[in-house]
Amino acid sequence: MPDPADQNARAHAEDAGQPQLRRRRDLRRADGEQWDAQTGTMPAVTPNPSVQPDGKPLTRRTSWADAAAAADAGKPAAPSRRPESAQPASPDTISSVPDPADADVSIPTLATDGSPEFRRARPTVASAIAESPMPDFISSPGLFVKEQKPRPVGGFRGALYKVTGGAWNLGPGAKQRQEDELARRISRQLQGSYNTAILSLKGGIGKTSTTVGVGLTLAEYRGDAPCAIDANPDSGDLVERALGEGIYQQASPRTITDLLKNIESIDSLTALARYMHHAGRLHLIAGEQDPEVSDSLTAAEYLRIRKLISSYYSVALTDCGTGVTHNAMSGILQSADNLVIAAGYAVSGAKRARSTLHWLASHGYEDLARNAIVVITDKDEVSSRVDKDAIEEHLSGICRELIAVPHDRGVADGDLVTLDVLKPETRRAYKEIAAAIVDGYR
Repeated sequence: MPDPADQNARAHAEDAGQPQLRRRRDLRRADGEQWDAQTGTMPAVTPNPSVQPDGKPLTRRTSWADAAAAADAGKPAAPSRRPESAQPASPDTISSVPDPADADVSIPTLATDGSPEFRRARPTVASAIAESPMPDFISSPGLFVKEQKPRPVGGFRGALYKVTGGAWNLGPGAKQRQEDELARRISRQLQGSYNTAILSLKGGIGKTSTTVGVGLTLAEYRGDAPCAIDANPDSGDLVERALGEGIYQQASPRTITDLLKNIESIDSLTALARYMHHAGRLHLIAGEQDPEVSDSLTAAEYLRIRKLISSYYSVALTDCGTGVTHNAMSGILQSADNLVIAAGYAVSGAKRARSTLHWLASHGYEDLARNAIVVITDKDEVSSRVDKDAIEEHLSGICRELIAVPHDRGVADGDLVTLDVLKPETRRAYKEIAAAIVDGYR
C-alpha cells in the first residue's frame, strides 16, 4: 500500500512543477520516522554521511563536514587533510555522525517551492548557548554581591559604624570624600620623571618648610618615594628641617658637592643611596654647608644631577633658595615641570611673589609663571591690620592656584618639620599643594 506521506510529497512536487522525490530513504531518519509533509521539514534528521549535500557520493578523502561547508559556499567539496595512509571506512559501514562540536551539520529540508535544500543546524546545547545572548546577570560581574560602602572615619558616621560593629554604614561624609579625592590625585601613577622647583625672592617665608611638608606628604600617599634636592646656594637647611638638627649632625656629612665629585661612578640606586638622607620614605640630597663652595653649583652641574635623579625617581622637589639669578637657577628653571612660589601675608612678601611671577613671564618662562602654585604661609601670624583676603586676591589672578597654609608652630619654629605634630588644617594645606603639583605633571 503506498505511503500516504509519500503520496502527499509527490503531489506537492507536481503542483510546484518540480520532479518527484523518489529517494525516500535519503529524507528518512535512521529510526524510520518520516518528514512532516505539511510543513516540509523534519525536526531532527540524522544526515547520511555517505553522500554529499548535493547528492553525490563522498569521495575517498572528503569528509561530511567539508562537503557541508562547501555546499553552503556553492563550491565543490575539497579533499580533507587526512593522511594518504588513513583510509576512510566504507559508506555501508558508517553508522556514526560527525562530532557536532567539530563542525556544523547540514540537514535536508523541503524549500517553499517543494525542492530539497540543506539548512545549517547546531544540534549541541553548548553551541546553542554560545550563540545565544548572555543574560545581564551573568555577563555583568560583581552583581551577585552588593557594593560595599567605604568605611567612614571620624565624626558621627564613624562613631555609628564603630558602635554597631559595621552593621550601620552610612558611608564617608563630604569631608572624608574630599580627603579621599586629594589622596587619589596625589597617588596618581606617572609615566616618566617630573621636577617641581620651590622658590621665592625673600627668605624666611616658608619655602623650605613647604618643601619638607609637601615632600613628606608625597611620600605618605605615593607608591614611589619622592626625592628632594637642596640647591640653595646659601647653606640650605633642607635636611635639618626634615631630620632634625641632631640627627643630621650624626649622619654622614655627604652633600650635593660629594655627589657631583663621584657622579660618574653612580650606576644604580644602591650607589646613589650613599649620598642620600632619608626622612621616612622621603629621600633627600643635602646642600653644601661650606660658604666658600656653596654658591659654586652651576646650571650644567645641576642638570647632571637632575638627569641622574630622573633615572630612579618619578617626582623630585628642588629647594632653590632665594632669588632667581644665582648660578644654578637657569638649569633649575630649564628642567622644571612646574613651580611653587612661596609667599607670606606680609605686604613685602606678597609684592615679591608677584615680582617673581612677572620676572619669569618676561624672561621666557611664561608657561611656568602661568601654571605656578602660589603658597602663602602665615608663618609670623600677622596682625589683624593686614587684609589677608586682599593679598590673596592680589596674587590669585596671576597663577594657576593659590593655597594658604595657616599659622602653625610646627612650621614657624624653624626646626624639625614632621606631619605628626602639625595641625589638621596645615596637613590639609600640604595635601592640597601636593595634589596641585601632581595635577601639573602632564
